Amino acid sequence: MYSEKVMDHFTNPRNVGELPDANAVGRVGNPVCGDIMQIYLKIENDVVVDAKFKTFGCGAAIATSSMATELVKGKTVEEALKLSNKAVTEALDGLPPVKMHCSVLAEEGIKSAIADYYKRQGIDPEPIVGCIGDCDHCCHH
Repeated sequence: MYSEKVMDHFTNPRNVGELPDANAVGRVGNPVCGDIMQIYLKIENDVVVDAKFKTFGCGAAIATSSMATELVKGKTVEEALKLSNKAVTEALDGLPPVKMHCSVLAEEGIKSAIADYYKRQGIDPEPIVGCIGDCDHCCHH
């Protein structure tokens, strides 16, 4: 059911834990499946120099968190913002259709962390990041 890469990132997840000096923290959850992801990024000179995650969820949620943090490390903030759930899924050699929401959650977790980074700088993140599901004024949630 799962690719070798998914199983590898589930059994040997990369970047697990918290970053005490993170300057970008995102937390997202899916109330339907109960998965919760917390993404920590350390951004210096507009580059993601480190990334970690803590995920409560199924194997696919852990694997997508692991892969997403791997994919954004070393990238500029602008590049990290372009990370799509499709890119995460492709990097894992696919996910079963019923687990695709995990890759969406990983994408949202990265965007949520970057939104937090902008907020800490006094910048309104919504024009840059877009709505990530926690906007009080968003009408499509």
